[in-house]
Amino acid sequence: MKKTQFERDAVEFASRAVQFDRAGETSPAAFYYREAAQALQAALLAGSQVAGLTEKANEYLNRAEELLKQSSSSSTHQLVRPAAQQLQLDRAKFLFLQALDEDEACNSEDALELYTQAVELCLQARNSTEDRALQEKLTNVATSGLERAEALKCKIHGTPSAKSPALPKSPSSKPCPQHRAAANLGSVDENSHARAASSASGDRSSEKKLFISGSEGYSKEEIRVLRITSVINGREYVPFLATDRNDRFAFILPFNDPDGKLLLSPKQRDSFSHWVRPEDLSSDPKVIELVDCFSIRQTVVSDCSFVASLAVSALYEKRFSKKIITSIIYPQNRQGQPVYNPCGKYTVKLNINGVPRKVVIDDTLPIGKHSELLCSYSNNKNEFWVSLLEKAYMKVMGGYDFPGSNSNIDLHALTGWIPERVSIRPNDEDFNKDALFKKLLERHQRGDVLVTLATGELDEAEAERSGLVPTHAYAMLDVKEVLGRRLFLLKNPWSHLRWKGKYSERDTVSWTPDLAEALHYNPRNASMFDNGVFWIDYDSLLHFFDVAYLNWNPGLFKYTYCMHESWNAVVGPTRDVYNIGENPQYTLELGKPGCAVWILLTRHITDRDDFANNKEYIALLVYKTQGKKVYLPFDPPPHIDGARINSPHYLCKLVVPPAGDTRYTLVLSQYEKSNTIHYTLRAYATCPFQLARIGNPYKYVREEKRGAWTAETAGGCGNHPQTYGNNPVYQVCLQSPDDNNQVLVTLKGPKQYQLGFDVVAVTLDDPSSQYAFSRKSSGMYKSGFTVLELERVPAGIYNIVPSTFLPFQEGPFFLSVSSTCPFKFSRLR
Repeated sequence: MKKTQFERDAVEFASRAVQFDRAGETSPAAFYYREAAQALQAALLAGSQVAGLTEKANEYLNRAEELLKQSSSSSTHQLVRPAAQQLQLDRAKFLFLQALDEDEACNSEDALELYTQAVELCLQARNSTEDRALQEKLTNVATSGLERAEALKCKIHGTPSAKSPALPKSPSSKPCPQHRAAANLGSVDENSHARAASSASGDRSSEKKLFISGSEGYSKEEIRVLRITSVINGREYVPFLATDRNDRFAFILPFNDPDGKLLLSPKQRDSFSHWVRPEDLSSDPKVIELVDCFSIRQTVVSDCSFVASLAVSALYEKRFSKKIITSIIYPQNRQGQPVYNPCGKYTVKLNINGVPRKVVIDDTLPIGKHSELLCSYSNNKNEFWVSLLEKAYMKVMGGYDFPGSNSNIDLHALTGWIPERVSIRPNDEDFNKDALFKKLLERHQRGDVLVTLATGELDEAEAERSGLVPTHAYAMLDVKEVLGRRLFLLKNPWSHLRWKGKYSERDTVSWTPDLAEALHYNPRNASMFDNGVFWIDYDSLLHFFDVAYLNWNPGLFKYTYCMHESWNAVVGPTRDVYNIGENPQYTLELGKPGCAVWILLTRHITDRDDFANNKEYIALLVYKTQGKKVYLPFDPPPHIDGARINSPHYLCKLVVPPAGDTRYTLVLSQYEKSNTIHYTLRAYATCPFQLARIGNPYKYVREEKRGAWTAETAGGCGNHPQTYGNNPVYQVCLQSPDDNNQVLVTLKGPKQYQLGFDVVAVTLDDPSSQYAFSRKSSGMYKSGFTVLELERVPAGIYNIVPSTFLPFQEGPFFLSVSSTCPFKFSRLR
């Protein structure tokens, strides 16, 4: 980086530091003073000739140290007591702006109600204050509202517009103006009303820019699934629609969530004093003042993965100027920026159980006995987006007593980005550390992926020695390969407690001047202010961290499609180690080879205990079977297999070469299925594709549930001609006018036996049929279960001979015959 860039950075950091300093925000001010000093020192190392840089850097460092001494506790918040009339004025202005929204949308009756409420609130506040300046402001808002309300009354009732009546005078007021002017609202921005709805966000596209590769409407079954899984922890969270952007947010009285206050965690209850609103903590509250990953701080709520997710999302917004996290908070102005609501109601759009869902909260926050917020917050004490997003997510999860999560789940809920879990196993021969580093380096720099990392179990001594927290999530802010070194910049969500090993701020050996200059890092300055941010080398990361959570930008793909369905617990065997024919299966047909398709399986979770103790192990398998149903898990072997994991998300990545197949079969799998599950299957692709459930074409089924190989009938396979003829024989008579019939035969028996069967043609209705055959076999004998699916079977009579591989193996069996045409079924022997 050029010296002039360092100089510009120093100016920017110093400007922020002064801004926070004047506002009394000690922690961020100290941080930015040190950043400014570091940038000045980097400029000197780069050869800057600007006079006085060393003195100015020392000045900033001294001021930073002074500020930190002044602040006894960075988590303490000075309570503000705004006048009741001022709060009423703020709510009246917001009511007026919401009325303008409805007015412009031609919703006259709703607009009239809001104008009327704004006027009533202003009059009430005006009559209870002696502050003449405040009275004038209240009168201006009321006058504008009254004038428009009268005009709407005439419009609604079809009467001529009359001159608006004058407002009654308060004892100390002057005659109020009789004209309507938005400027009379004072500092309120005319454009700060919610954006007009353009399209519903509850469709099959997870990303506005992606094309939906299939029908856009939902089936009745999908609507049923989404309705069932809208109820989470006893509360309903309906899919978020475009009209929800223009929901009503303005009220005369402060909004209180009808669902009640969130349950507090034990640590919160120990310190809890009361609930406060942003207006109690700041004289100028905002939803967002400055989106910055360094300002986010976790407190006593055990949601490190969620706070780490906020940090990497905020960094992405800042680096790439794309709103992926702040865009989910409502109300918003016309620029799509969340705005502070003095009435206290907010809506947050979270991706939960397959679709974006609407989460309504009020703005009450828990505060402790020493005026410390008992939730995550921003060090920029006028902004509250961190606390509001956390509250919305905690509400869905059942309260602040968070059962724990991981950043794959949290980031997907916040952003909709595609989750991928990468286990860090340096001693595993399948783990390619060089490939992982290259992928993280290249894709993170391009903004394709958000990354967090989680430590594994550490004993107390190892945790103390390393400075790392056991089983804790860290946000990855940067990754670099510099001067032959592979380094990661991580952030502890606690905003304190850092790595103590190699390349930490304590390491005076590894930090050479060249390396410090290349990374714009000054270990000495960093050691003065612990904000939880640190550099760590790749080898140390591989030793101490267990998992990398990657969330990929859906915009990497052009096409998407999803399906919402259920898998009933009574359908199919408990374990699918022998038979997967009753598992949900899908045909994936690509428009062309030479493309990438990622398929995300998401299990819907509706109960806190299920989330905390997830016992459902799921996976998604891919077979090269031309989109046809698969019955045996390893015949043919899966093209893509994977371990069953107890996570709500399972990602399968299919990369098709230019000369590859274009039709595949997708199979859901569970380990020891015991409960009905609801799920979403969503595919992302670089080419057009079709995704469809493989149905059951067989309308006619007959079963033999009491079959058995006895001492007389256990004849074994055809390799034993002396006894083979003793096996049971069943006869099937296909009753069809054509030859295009399908038949499915399945045989189940003791798992300790190898099973098989033959299908032998006896007589055909049309012996000259081109599809005629004399004998078909189920193939290699298999343990406990085997199957044969026949296509284009001519009408006629066939015998089925089930057998074990060896003779004299006695035991029960279950024979099932299914067909697309009517048939007769009987036992001959």
